[in-house]
Amino acid sequence: QVQLVESGGRLVQAGGSLRLSCSSSGRSFIRYAISWFRQAPGKERTFIAAIDASGESTYYPDSMKGRFTISRDSAKNTVFLQIANLSPEDTAVYYCNADPQLPKASDYLGGNYWGQGTQVTVSS
Repeated sequence: QVQLVESGGRLVQAGGSLRLSCSSSGRSFIRYAISWFRQAPGKERTFIAAIDASGESTYYPDSMKGRFTISRDSAKNTVFLQIANLSPEDTAVYYCNADPQLPKASDYLGGNYWGQGTQVTVSS
């Protein structure tokens, strides 16, 4: 098992950037690929990006390429999601997810382990 904790969400102005963090205190974290998802009010959860356990391989659905960057600091047991050029459409709860394998499909629904989410609100 792995426990995930997201942080970094806040109110930001449109055009700004934000870095979200997904951390774990457990040693098992290093064995999992980590993905980011988001869910806006009244909408389905959307897959944003994923990074493998080594931090060397990433995957982005085509619809998410460009403004999102996923990275990993294994020494800190943390995966980051950098979001550039924020717009109000990015307002959502952002979740991280753990899976033994790196997902490589845009319709990926997530593995078994989820964090509690962090709220990002973008004002116009």
